[in-house]
Amino acid sequence: MERESQLTEEEKMYFMREAINEAKKAEAIAEVPIGAIIVHQGKIIGRGHNLREHSQDATSHAEMFAIREACSYLGSWRLEECQMFVTLEPCPMCSGGMILSRVEEVYFGAYDPKGGTAGTLMNLLTDERFNHRAYVEGGILEAECGTLLTNFFRAIRERKKKTSQNE
Repeated sequence: MERESQLTEEEKMYFMREAINEAKKAEAIAEVPIGAIIVHQGKIIGRGHNLREHSQDATSHAEMFAIREACSYLGSWRLEECQMFVTLEPCPMCSGGMILSRVEEVYFGAYDPKGGTAGTLMNLLTDERFNHRAYVEGGILEAECGTLLTNFFRAIRERKKKTSQNE
């Protein structure tokens, strides 16, 4: 049974912009600019941005922080009737977290050809072998989300190039 999004295009854009705002928080502290939010009944109940470098914890992904905050807000590990918005296609760990927390709908911005498991390398979120599946939609404000990442990594390469030239 195929599910359909219950959100309007305007709502999708609004919530993805909120996820982009989270990504910009990560960028401001030299973290990879990925942001995520969780929405329940039209209200943002969870937010997160990458903190892997600051925490030196491989699990410090934007989605994981948003899931934890949303679970705390609802007082439940079940995020049924919730939507996740994330600026980059989720990795295997984050897709797993979404499955285990029962996120109902997942919307992402940029596709991740190296690690995306919401349709690119595989789609864990719709795999019928799991007891929970989510509606998935990618490409929401894709160019804006992708540009954040491209510019971030370009700036890192330029800094490295200048440093090596000055040595």
